[in-house]
Amino acid sequence: MSGPEMSKLTFHYRGNYLGIAQRDGWEFASRTNVNNVAVLVPVTDADEIILVEQYRIPVQRRVIELPAGLVGDHGNPEESIFDAAQRELEEETGYAAARMKLLMACPSSAGMSDEIVEFVLATDLRRVGPGGGDDSESIEVLRIPLVRAEDWLARQLADGRLCIDYVLGALTVHQVWTLGEDDTFAEMRMS
Repeated sequence: MSGPEMSKLTFHYRGNYLGIAQRDGWEFASRTNVNNVAVLVPVTDADEIILVEQYRIPVQRRVIELPAGLVGDHGNPEESIFDAAQRELEEETGYAAARMKLLMACPSSAGMSDEIVEFVLATDLRRVGPGGGDDSESIEVLRIPLVRAEDWLARQLADGRLCIDYVLGALTVHQVWTLGEDDTFAEMRMS
């Protein structure tokens, strides 16, 4: 199972957006319309991270998250990670980024899904709209000072609020990569 060859993928169920697939005896969730997700780490000039909070039907609660969205789900299968990230940033937060840097790509849950998440640092932000998501979403935009973000997040969790795990990971990654301003990651200046 660890070889470089991809074995046959079989779907046991295929819905509009998700399916239950099997490969080499392993069952997992697979997106049927796309397979990559753009997750943004938006940081303002005032050193605030922009988070969002929205109701998530599977857990039946509001969840604190980084702005995110599917790559290529608006009828453009060739959409770039940066175009998808910009679209989702504007839609969910009302901000646009002049600079974006790909931090990393990784599986969202390697034992349960074939989905790949691509984390994009978004900087040089400017307000371009109200945010709040599309017609199917009710998103609250949260601006949290980076110097207090970990404490703020700990208080939210202590109060019983749910938070996607990659928010804490993004805070850590942002601290590590901004210390050295490493240029080894792909960067895109938005026009």
